[in-house]
Amino acid sequence: MFIQDLEPVADSLALSALVATLPLVTVLVLLGAVRMRAHRAGLTGLAVAAAVAWLAYGMPVVQTASAAAQGVLFGLFPIMWIVVNALWVYRMTVRTQHFDILRRSFGRLSDDPRIQALVIAFCFGALLEALAGFGAPVAISAVMLVALGFEPVKAAVVALVANTAPVAFGAMGTPVVTLAQVTGLPLDSVASVVGRQTPLLALVVPLVLVFLVDGRRGLRETWVPALVCGAAFAAAQFAASNYVSAQLADIGAALAGAAALMALPGARRPAAEPVRAAVLTGVRSEDLDIEDPRREVVRAYAPYGLIVAVFSLAQIPPVKDFLAGATQVFDWPLLDVEGPDGEPVGANVFTLPLVSTGGTLVLLAGVGTAAMIGVRPRPAVREWLGTVYELRFAILTVTSVLALAYVMNLSGQAAVIGHYVAAAGAGLAFLSPVLGWFGVAVSGSDTSANALFGALQVTAARQSGLSPDLLAAANSSGGVLGKMISPQNLTIACAAVGLAGKEGDLLRKVLPWSIGLLLVMCLIVVLQSTAVLGWMLP
Repeated sequence: MFIQDLEPVADSLALSALVATLPLVTVLVLLGAVRMRAHRAGLTGLAVAAAVAWLAYGMPVVQTASAAAQGVLFGLFPIMWIVVNALWVYRMTVRTQHFDILRRSFGRLSDDPRIQALVIAFCFGALLEALAGFGAPVAISAVMLVALGFEPVKAAVVALVANTAPVAFGAMGTPVVTLAQVTGLPLDSVASVVGRQTPLLALVVPLVLVFLVDGRRGLRETWVPALVCGAAFAAAQFAASNYVSAQLADIGAALAGAAALMALPGARRPAAEPVRAAVLTGVRSEDLDIEDPRREVVRAYAPYGLIVAVFSLAQIPPVKDFLAGATQVFDWPLLDVEGPDGEPVGANVFTLPLVSTGGTLVLLAGVGTAAMIGVRPRPAVREWLGTVYELRFAILTVTSVLALAYVMNLSGQAAVIGHYVAAAGAGLAFLSPVLGWFGVAVSGSDTSANALFGALQVTAARQSGLSPDLLAAANSSGGVLGKMISPQNLTIACAAVGLAGKEGDLLRKVLPWSIGLLLVMCLIVVLQSTAVLGWMLP
């Protein structure tokens, strides 16, 4: 048995935390300064994490390797299982040209690139996040924007920044569900507080997007549509997370934001030619003016409607219980770890949701999609295998980074960092979102960051007299802002727009926005911990 030690380095929490940050610093430096490919940076960071676990934290080599293997499996299933199947649906629509029809349909909603960014990256991207998450929204939104004439780097940056407000409720509420499970707090109370934080972010992000697309002119000329879209999104996300269902929060928000935007007369007004010429610096697809038959337009939207239907059906209690019956739970081999309190850690037992996981539901929807849009079984299988091959480096990045996260978590490195941050006392409300942001920046998953630090946030909150619900929610809400700088999301964005190997360049462009929005979230949480905004909490 391995028992985690909170002060393994010179009996000092500060020195132990400093050593524990080495794997994370390694990955970020290799990406941002050295410009190393993300999968290589992830593997290097994993090697550093394993060395720290073994040499500094005293974790046996066999248990370190077992922890890494569990992270690899979690990266493959369910995370990349969702991404592969979601992008498989996309590839099939590309094969049958229904994706082009969908793209032209979005293009006809407005020819103003700033509005297109809101419709595609913010609203449609949020719908994709609600259904699949884990990189699919960034990849598909970025591809659409490039086809509309956006320069590839700008398309990638817009897609990454837009993928923030919906993340906490993404993949049918997986992050908040996980947060409730690891903290022992009621799902309704956790989701309710998150639903009173991320909607405030949703008010800001559309304004940032139009600024990214067209600078100050874009903000000056389209701030009203951006604000209306963000307000409708925020209101729907708040209402659904507090009074309906956390699993359906992003679906309602995405549809409400798009509907409000398209109902605004100014949003459909043609853009001035100088705006289009200045913003659309890439190569615009020549087929955007083709009129498509209504029947084919319906078939182009059908895959996403089918995904919504499948996920909605899976939330019906009897169906949900039936699907959960296939879940496998078993003891993870060669792993016997106790926390500093002497309690066994959850990773000793592994849960494998074979059917109820989002990836399997997307796979079922993909089979239906193939039938609806006319893809025969053999080509459909080839497209699935082609998707795996296309994502091979992204898969390697995700699995290596999650292996790193699991080694850090099980060896005690993550707990030491968390306890050091928790020692901030009165400053804990400010640092709480930072911890979630840090976790997502490394793992690429708000779900993983909640699993890593959720319980720690609750413990620290109770020790300091703050609301456990507030700090648990802050972990998830702050985490959404780390997603745009996570190695796997950067890799997926670069692959989608043809910038493979340019992850470091993209990181430098989105990092200031990630930090800036994080500071906004930190301020929100601090004020919610006081009488100023304390009335917002349920």
